[in-house]
Amino acid sequence: MKPFWYAVSLLAGSLFYSSVAPAQQTASGALLQQMEQASQSLNYEIAYINVSRLGIESLRYRHAVVDNKVYAQLLQMDGPRREIIQRGNEISYFESGLTPFTLNGGYIVDSLPAVVNADFTKLASHYDFIAVGRTRIADQLCEVIRIVPRDGTRYSYMVWLDSETKLPLRADLLDRDGETLEQYRVVSFAVDEGVRNLMQGLSNANLPPALAVPAGEKVTLGWKAGWLPDGMQQVSESRRAIPALNKPVESRLYSDGLFSFSVSVSPADGNSVAQLLRTGRRTVQTVVRNNVEITVIGELPPSTAKRIADSIDTGTSR
Repeated sequence: MKPFWYAVSLLAGSLFYSSVAPAQQTASGALLQQMEQASQSLNYEIAYINVSRLGIESLRYRHAVVDNKVYAQLLQMDGPRREIIQRGNEISYFESGLTPFTLNGGYIVDSLPAVVNADFTKLASHYDFIAVGRTRIADQLCEVIRIVPRDGTRYSYMVWLDSETKLPLRADLLDRDGETLEQYRVVSFAVDEGVRNLMQGLSNANLPPALAVPAGEKVTLGWKAGWLPDGMQQVSESRRAIPALNKPVESRLYSDGLFSFSVSVSPADGNSVAQLLRTGRRTVQTVVRNNVEITVIGELPPSTAKRIADSIDTGTSR
């Protein structure tokens, strides 16, 4: 009888796990969606640091919504003054020694982790959201959730979000061995109307003119990627002449909404060599095949970048 009851217990356990795992995924995904909504709708100020292999950055970020328009400011706290201001869909850049300029965009992407503005309803198809527990960050009780790609071809995130406001107070970018590549960590923060009143003054600020970006030429590239990580979609493609290289370069940009990378294809020359460079989250993988130089640049583990580069079918474009 013992084997019978052992088999029954195994079956019951598997049924219990199959019902609990999706529920946990749904609950964690809902928390992450609340984090996204809080980051985009609350009036708040945070002081935080970014830690990476390149060093430590100290920054301050303010965000407010005034008359349904987003106002934000990102300020580098140490060294030469570098400031980015958002007013609606205008993102203006100010940096010592450079002419200020404005670009169109939905939010400030510089020095903020991608998870802050990610669409978790779309990511749920290719990532698991795993509840890890609770702990304290910046003297606040936080929910801890890990964001893991199901196919194992990308990095993962560990996110700490404030249990009360749902704002992200820490985000660690982890490689596939669990080592931290980059860390975003809030030191102090405030959520109040004072931030809204302060940011409202930007409504009358004189911002630099929008940078003229020439319309991209519609092109049809004769090569394709034979393999991509699950969920990666093409965002754009282009063909341009690079005077410094004295040769044409064809490129495609891909993203899954959390990580992105580009693939460039050009004729090989005497300087073309296979190489691998990695700095923190960014990998540069170059392969040379059939007189074609293929380069993958982006937020990918080296083995994934190499697999993408090896899968490129250059067809007859060269």
